[in-house]
Amino acid sequence: MSNWGETSNISYQQWRDPEISVVTFRGTAGDSLRHDEEEQCGDYEVYTTGMQTVDLGERRTGQDPTEDTFTVEDAVEAIGFGKFQWKLSILTGLSWMADAMEMMILSVISPQLHCEWMLPSWKVAMLTSVVFIGMMFSSTLWGNISDKYGRKVGLTMCMMWVLYYGFLSAFSPAYGWVMVLRGLVGFGIGGAPQSVTLYSEFLPRKSRATCIMLIQIFWALGAVFEVLLAIWIMPTMGWRWLLGLSTAPLVVFVIFCFWLPESPRFDVLSGNRENAMKTLRLIAADNGKTMPLGKLIANKQEERGRIRDLLTPQYRRTTLLLWFIWFANAFSYYGLVLLTTELFQAGDACGGLFVTLFLIDRIGRKKSMAMCFLMFSVCILPLNACVGRVALTVFIFIARAFITGGFQVAYVYTPEVYPTATRALGIGTCSGMARVGALLTPFVSQVLLKKSVYLTLSVYCIFCLLATGASMLLPIETTGLGLQESSRITAGQEEMKTGQMSNGSEASPTHTSYGSSYNS
Repeated sequence: MSNWGETSNISYQQWRDPEISVVTFRGTAGDSLRHDEEEQCGDYEVYTTGMQTVDLGERRTGQDPTEDTFTVEDAVEAIGFGKFQWKLSILTGLSWMADAMEMMILSVISPQLHCEWMLPSWKVAMLTSVVFIGMMFSSTLWGNISDKYGRKVGLTMCMMWVLYYGFLSAFSPAYGWVMVLRGLVGFGIGGAPQSVTLYSEFLPRKSRATCIMLIQIFWALGAVFEVLLAIWIMPTMGWRWLLGLSTAPLVVFVIFCFWLPESPRFDVLSGNRENAMKTLRLIAADNGKTMPLGKLIANKQEERGRIRDLLTPQYRRTTLLLWFIWFANAFSYYGLVLLTTELFQAGDACGGLFVTLFLIDRIGRKKSMAMCFLMFSVCILPLNACVGRVALTVFIFIARAFITGGFQVAYVYTPEVYPTATRALGIGTCSGMARVGALLTPFVSQVLLKKSVYLTLSVYCIFCLLATGASMLLPIETTGLGLQESSRITAGQEEMKTGQMSNGSEASPTHTSYGSSYNS
């Protein structure tokens, strides 16, 4: 095997596993490179060990298809962002709209049910809690399904689930039926974060952070649309019609989900390389770009969707820190919302989102998350003092803005840090931990608040300060890196990987990437 200095582009997969001796090329017509070892194997074969190479490209006149190889990461980078990604943004955004509407509807129909059925307060509160409980238990399951059977399969199934039980809940004859059916709706909503898994795997690295964070716009649109729908429907037609019509974005999603392609990264990992190549050609044609020439290469198939893979020595630290970060994010966000219910009419806070959108690719994911948690803590501290209503509103607005931005950075970082085999499960388990935080925070923001305002605010401040430290302790900075395809790594490389990745924010994107190229 040649050393680092002898190659221009060395695959990060090869760096992760020394048995792999295939070099990844970003070849296009007239831009092919050849590795020295290839010459030792003859003119029409590429030497591979521990990696499968399949010729899926069309043979071109005067071009030997065995000369160049490329990965899905290379193809996605070559195709870039275009018409296909715009359509995918709208379709996956519909799932976020549906998520927002199904959550927002609870605050709209609860007072109506309270009056119509003479419900006590604890029964009204249970309508919200049961949705979070359903989300908490289902998030990991939907991640497992998406890793084992495909991103398209997982996302389509959960959206159809929400559509069915959301529409069915409009016909609930009694409180018990409403509670059960809304719990089943929550079970389906637990799979909504898998839209990020699918979406991220089609995005080139330069666009990934911006696009994932801007999906927040669809959540805001869903919340606004639900309020407007309630203003129109509730006075004349009642809450049943509102429940039924609120499934409209899901109907649109189900109608157009036939267009939604499976992730080529998942197809390659599951052995369906022909379908992966077909999808990549479709994207290239849609974007008006050309595919890299040569052969699509991929690692051998791995077991997918196993929770124990998230807790191997390679990922244990990352997983445990991310679980706490997601927990603290939801715990603090929903806690602040409950503390300041009277300020809801001020609208959702997007200032922090745009700040983090500006900084996320400049200072890195880790520092962006840490900044958001730290700013939240700083803005919470003045609430202990006797400040005027205007100052109180400003501090709460800024705190909510930054904790919202932190949530979006977590959505960017999580799919980037896990390999394809466990990416959906990683997001699913993190989302589940966030729901635990959302379930526990009322005991602080409502119960503890009655005993001590100072103690209540101190709890949120401490949790966010701990989350600030957890963000900085994450072992990998993913800014500028391609998505990781394989989790295979040798013990001798662990120290080298940790050393390089922990300083990723200072490294150039061309120097290190998952499944991409290393330019010496």
